[in-house]
Amino acid sequence: MFSGRTLNVVESLSKALLVTFYLACVAAPGQVIEFASNGLNYMTLSRAGLTLMYAPLPVTIRDFAVIQVSYSNGSGEVQLIKPVDFVYTPSGGSPIRAVPEDVVIQELYQKAGRPDVMKLQAFYEKALYGSQPTRSSNGYEARRLSALAGGPEGLRAAAAASAITLVRMEMKPGESTDGAVFFRNGGHEIKPGKLQVQLDNGHVFEFAVR
Repeated sequence: MFSGRTLNVVESLSKALLVTFYLACVAAPGQVIEFASNGLNYMTLSRAGLTLMYAPLPVTIRDFAVIQVSYSNGSGEVQLIKPVDFVYTPSGGSPIRAVPEDVVIQELYQKAGRPDVMKLQAFYEKALYGSQPTRSSNGYEARRLSALAGGPEGLRAAAAASAITLVRMEMKPGESTDGAVFFRNGGHEIKPGKLQVQLDNGHVFEFAVR
């Protein structure tokens, strides 16, 4: 399941997409850059050298809605990031805070089967390898190498989730990472609304969800 088939995919991305990502990274603070890639809609924003990019995934797993996010730390300081920094507010609805990674992994271990695992992995890889011009220094690919490929269905689900899920970490200057963030949304995909990310250091990222 966790093969190395995608090793060269990122390196073959188009020059246009590379330019788009570069412009996003150097955009003026507060300027949201939007672009479409591989059928997904991305938004990216920089705050004090830290760049965040996200796209809703057209998939649910169990009762979770999922987004794919990527961080790049171009600042001169360590940045603490974690899934629970994310709050999604659907239009006309109440705010939904993202679920901690350990809860996601535990629930998928207990309840998810092979179809859930394959669906989640396929959509996540489509998002990751269809959008990023460089591999994360501490993201999905690195975590995938240590994920379990065999065992019972629940164990495979937990292994896939542990590789894909954004985890709490301290990002050093120059590091980057990516991961999936899960919202308990009653089995519904992400719909129009607002996404807000508030870091412990006071930086706030806010996006419209289209």
